[in-house]
Amino acid sequence: MKIRGARPRRSPHPLRIAIAILCALPLVGALSTPAYAQAASGAGAGIPSVLRKQAGGDLERFYAERNYRPLWLTPGGFGPQASQLLTYLATADLDGLKPSTYRVERLRATLTQARSGNVVALVRAELALSTAFARYVQDQRRIDDDEGMVFADRSLRPKKKLKVDAILRAAAFPRSFADYVSSMGWMSQHYFRLRELAGRAKAKGASPEEMARLQRNLDRARILPSPWVRHVVVDSSSGRLWYYEAGKQVGVMRVVVGAEATQTPMLAGMLQWAVLNPYWNVPTYLARDSVAPKVLAGRSLASLKMEALSDWSANPRQLAQSEVDWAAVATGNQEVRLRELPGAHNSMGRVKFIFPNDEGIYLHDTPARDLLKKEDRHFSNGCIRLENAAELGRWLMHKPLQTKGVQPETAVPLPVSVPVYLTYLTATATSTGLAFRNDVYKRDE
Repeated sequence: MKIRGARPRRSPHPLRIAIAILCALPLVGALSTPAYAQAASGAGAGIPSVLRKQAGGDLERFYAERNYRPLWLTPGGFGPQASQLLTYLATADLDGLKPSTYRVERLRATLTQARSGNVVALVRAELALSTAFARYVQDQRRIDDDEGMVFADRSLRPKKKLKVDAILRAAAFPRSFADYVSSMGWMSQHYFRLRELAGRAKAKGASPEEMARLQRNLDRARILPSPWVRHVVVDSSSGRLWYYEAGKQVGVMRVVVGAEATQTPMLAGMLQWAVLNPYWNVPTYLARDSVAPKVLAGRSLASLKMEALSDWSANPRQLAQSEVDWAAVATGNQEVRLRELPGAHNSMGRVKFIFPNDEGIYLHDTPARDLLKKEDRHFSNGCIRLENAAELGRWLMHKPLQTKGVQPETAVPLPVSVPVYLTYLTATATSTGLAFRNDVYKRDE
């Protein structure tokens, strides 16, 4: 596996990884000694004052905000979160990082010294854990390559280096710090799933080629935000959409995405508008190849529920069908603007969700429900067709969408803009181990 920011090195043997994990586990019980319990509860009243003296820089700012109350240290011990962090650091090669960077053995020795219950030793261990954790999160979230992701909204581009106090503040926010650490809550759930898959795949002897391909998937998932950020993710490999809020996945649905010839790009933007009862502007190639031949064969625009317009401006003039040279349109010698009228039949369905981007991509409802039932759902011209637009709309708007009786093309602003990430994750887990979906867009090559 390629180590980000370093020359490739030999990956640790799976047995060494297992040993490192096992070595970390006894720490929870080892620190739950009478001497420790006394320091953490009674004599532990001195811990804030020692923290005040020992913490410096970004650590001092973080601990000052919480009146120098420990993050890792609890009356019951350092808890499973300390062991879990050691496990992550010992297996950091799964993240494309170097485990040696984090000096796991020195951290383990610091924690062992804290078994005495000495207040200074306990504080030293507390600060060492926070320092190692913050550095690990910084390294995990550092983006060395955008992996083809286009940031239509610049505010979504990941920062080069997160601040230590911001990392710790975010970790202290959830009700359960232990759960936050165990689920790798600072990373996308997609990243966490792929990292666990990488651990199992390496233990089962996956080939270097498979691990390299999996690493490319991890690097794409690295760009995605934590579930504590309210956002939407669309994976154009699996044809699925998820949305997240308050640390949890709150919805998932099938979507139809771009075909191989008209791919859905990797794109990040801010959903800002819901357009109710939208028109559909027919692409010029469909006007030429599909609509014009039908009109020449005797169909009327009215029967096709379409209208012809004079130009592409905001206030075009409606053209009579007889004003258009349909033979010239059919041969490609002339272009005409056609749009499909709003309604249940419309290709956009009852609503589309807009996020400004130069690619002309948006999310929309669809009357073509049969395509959503297929396992392979690469059929669109690049935009995202939603299995349940009303459900997503209710979540985005904080209330049900009202599409009946609304005027055509009614734009309604979302109460709050919501980030949306269009990504491409081919790696998946099976009962036998690692597998990859068909690389329709050839982005794993």
